[in-house]
Amino acid sequence: MTIPAHFLAALNCADVSWRPLLVQGLEAIMAATPDYLPQLAQDDYLPTGQRLFAAFALPLDRVRYVLVGEGPYPRAASATGVSFMDGAVGSLWSDQLGGGLSKPVNKATSLRNFMKMLLVADGQLDLDDTGSEAMASIALRAQEGKGSHIRTLAELQDKLTEQGFLLLNAALVFRHHVAPVKDARAWLPFFETVMAGLAEQASVVPTLILWGKIAETLSKLPLMQKFPQIRAEHPYNLSFIGNADMHALFGPMKLLQGRAGQPAPGAGGQTSLKFDILD
Repeated sequence: MTIPAHFLAALNCADVSWRPLLVQGLEAIMAATPDYLPQLAQDDYLPTGQRLFAAFALPLDRVRYVLVGEGPYPRAASATGVSFMDGAVGSLWSDQLGGGLSKPVNKATSLRNFMKMLLVADGQLDLDDTGSEAMASIALRAQEGKGSHIRTLAELQDKLTEQGFLLLNAALVFRHHVAPVKDARAWLPFFETVMAGLAEQASVVPTLILWGKIAETLSKLPLMQKFPQIRAEHPYNLSFIGNADMHALFGPMKLLQGRAGQPAPGAGGQTSLKFDILD
């Protein structure tokens, strides 16, 4: 059985260290459900632009965490091939007086709750007061351009990359006419193969972080017992903001902390998202 050329071309987004494993993963899908990939190649799915394996741009030997969500955002502008990195988001913060998070962040519910969780974990936001007034004061400091906070989603993605996060989804594709759990089931052989290779080749076995019920299906694979695991509800749940396990994991990383000397917005410091670097 031959892997459709459509998917082999998409491997160009992945770092060379991953490509043999990704091919083996695609072969595992072909062996389990021979019709799935040929049919998918002829279908409309997200992400577009051959970004199916964009998350694997992080070299294999730099992976310290594998964070797994459910599936790509159901919007073409948002689905990037990197979990939770919404392509419609530029600035994280509102530039309106009294605003908190930017409108695109607030539209992406999971990203919004992830941001609030990070702020609570860092002690900048009180779990009992995550409303607009509290967020507005944080946004004002962030927009001052003094390096207290990162200001764009691209910077957040860079910070996660520096910490060694491989940002995946249980289903690498989203199709409006197919239930996400069905596509996630079809990708299980791929994940089993790729994660087996990661466990064998990594100098330190990465920690597996599973967000949501679909992602938790991966934990049922016997192979996954080789990985330390942390589970949480999916970030689209408000309870995620107060998840103590997530606070303990992300708090020390200071992901929202900026770098001194960052130019203020409009002063040449605008950063564009780098989707070819890392859904």
